[in-house]
Amino acid sequence: MAPTQQYRTLLEPAEAEIEIKHSRFLGLIAPVAAEEEARALIAERRSAHPKARHHCTAFVLGPDARTRRFSDDGEPAGTAGAPILDVLTGRELTYALCVVTRYFGGTLLGAGGLVRAYGEAASAAANAARTVTFAERTPLRMTVDYALAAALERAARAAGWGAEAEYGAEVDLTLLVPSDELDAGLRTVADVSAGSAGATAGESVWVPT
Repeated sequence: MAPTQQYRTLLEPAEAEIEIKHSRFLGLIAPVAAEEEARALIAERRSAHPKARHHCTAFVLGPDARTRRFSDDGEPAGTAGAPILDVLTGRELTYALCVVTRYFGGTLLGAGGLVRAYGEAASAAANAARTVTFAERTPLRMTVDYALAAALERAARAAGWGAEAEYGAEVDLTLLVPSDELDAGLRTVADVSAGSAGATAGESVWVPT
């Protein structure tokens, strides 16, 4: 399997509410960095809605979205957590949690009705959310004069790479190169600088695109 080069996640939490046969379904979707944070947010949601009958959840973690967890929280198996998870994975989200809180309205919805209701509540919350894509980049760091820094930045932009600079007597320049284009980045630095710039590759980082 090829290594993951980018992933999509949430910029901030978002909420939505739907009502089906007098049951209220409150959807919360939020970015989470780790399983501990996801479980803490679920606990907060329970505390905020102590009279709700169910707090059904799903979350996805990792750049490759490999870690996936869900809970039906007392609803019939497969009717709540799984459809919530389907919304997250269907939208290719990771580092993301969705909690759907249900206030029971007195009418049973049946298995099919529950699957639709929890899926719709999760989708409504996802529709209200803003997303951001992170890409894996390898930093190439070097110290160069102003003219060479400008030339290297132009070359980086032309290649679709990022660049960061700190200006002093010289320029501390960092090119943010896709990790699978590291060799091309090093060749570009060598070509543009005629071999005068010694670039040092750092550990890969995830940056918003």
